[in-house]
Amino acid sequence: MTTNTKATGGCICGGVRYEVSDHTKLRPVVACHCEQCRRFSGHFIAASGTQHKYFTLLNQETLRWYTYIPNVKQGFCGECGCSLFFDYPKEARISIAAGSLDNTDNVTLAAQIYCTEAGDYYHLHPEGEMIDDGEFSLNCPD
Repeated sequence: MTTNTKATGGCICGGVRYEVSDHTKLRPVVACHCEQCRRFSGHFIAASGTQHKYFTLLNQETLRWYTYIPNVKQGFCGECGCSLFFDYPKEARISIAAGSLDNTDNVTLAAQIYCTEAGDYYHLHPEGEMIDDGEFSLNCPD
């Protein structure tokens, strides 16, 4: 008997569905409190990620991309509005909004970045490594 190790997810309406071929290829979650992420998600973003070679879009009927910063594409559902991805094509990786995963078993929070840019309306919970700026790197598993 083989165990399905895929990680799957998508938006609320189902117009965007994706899979990661092996859930062990997801990197731990990084929470980002920068202004761009707060505007993209409506709060701060918590994202896992994987290398493109493990990532497949199963349904992209309503997927829309927006580029705010050169070489970074933000993916969202054009129908239900869910924030889903930050794609870094030149780096061969994609960040995946952790809340869009179907199953978050074994998904952990490793760090929080841009903590000094956190919104005034909430307090940071001191979980994971706390970094004031974006000087942090966490590679996706190979």
